[in-house]
Amino acid sequence: MHTQKVLPDTYRDQSDDDLRARIAAVKKTLGERLCILGHYYQRDEVVSFADFEGDSFELAKKGAATKAQSIVFCGVHFMAESSVVLARQGQRVFLPDMTAGCPLADLAEIDQVNEAWRALEAAGLARDVTPITYMNSSAAIKAFCGAREGIVCTSSSSGKAFDWAFARRNRILFLPDENLGRNTAIAAGIADDEILLWDPTLRDGGVTEADVKRARVIVWKGYCHVHTFFTVDQVRAAREKYAGCTVVVHPECEPAVVNAADGSGSTAYLKEAVEAAPAGATIVVGTEINMVARLAKRHPDKQVLPLARSLCPNMFKISLASLCWTLEALGSVNEVSVPPEIARDAKLALDRMLSL
Repeated sequence: MHTQKVLPDTYRDQSDDDLRARIAAVKKTLGERLCILGHYYQRDEVVSFADFEGDSFELAKKGAATKAQSIVFCGVHFMAESSVVLARQGQRVFLPDMTAGCPLADLAEIDQVNEAWRALEAAGLARDVTPITYMNSSAAIKAFCGAREGIVCTSSSSGKAFDWAFARRNRILFLPDENLGRNTAIAAGIADDEILLWDPTLRDGGVTEADVKRARVIVWKGYCHVHTFFTVDQVRAAREKYAGCTVVVHPECEPAVVNAADGSGSTAYLKEAVEAAPAGATIVVGTEINMVARLAKRHPDKQVLPLARSLCPNMFKISLASLCWTLEALGSVNEVSVPPEIARDAKLALDRMLSL
């Protein structure tokens, strides 16, 4: 459940300098009682006020480990939900813009996933399937996996999650990102004809019972538009323009793009790839433009370039104005909550990931 109100015009009309001063004043007043989390994809002016910068799971853990009573998550809603699930008793979580969603997470609705599971049960296969959901999913989907002996994974831990799942059962249902599921399955040596696409918009996923019985990995038809924007042609063009460059991309990219790049990995991996490159190197990065631009600023001794300009509009919704409003009205607007039973089962799936 989310509370939602519209950002008052009085905040929209303020200058950036005034907003910065007001945000800084609230931070100073609240001290350790407040923790601001900033995802890598946030704008520079927002990240400048973050106590921690990182990816979604890393931030949720760090927020829970602080003494803060109020956690303000500058990201999108599934990230704030995960922060709620991991939060200590008494901690409250806020999202500066409650309309900042995630189209990828929204492509796996709980009713659709329940319907897919019923189809697996009807085929007599559900007992042989371990559900895995990517961190970029709703708390309800994480809870679905938790309640069915499944697990959550990040883009960096998906391989370990596959190993964990295959040690228990013979099949995996991977939600909600098709490309991360395919790339992980390919890396695990799963044959193409053993990877099955489940399309929730089609009857019975658009597949037959025989298809499902043949599959070892069932991937959900979901995608991140930020990363499916990247193409093999863009990789080729980068190599032609910047001889000797290194191309690294996120595994939410299509398998052909991952295969064409020099490396792929999580946002943390991409950051570390830039940091580890020698002075004078050219690194072309296939991920959200705000992160690439920030890496370029922080490493002026290297040429850090975007594979293409791809922006996450939902991340961009978080602004100085919405952050200032949330802080000044802290406790009365933009609080994110998760029903206790959903939080309980979601935490089961997250704890299994932590055990890896």
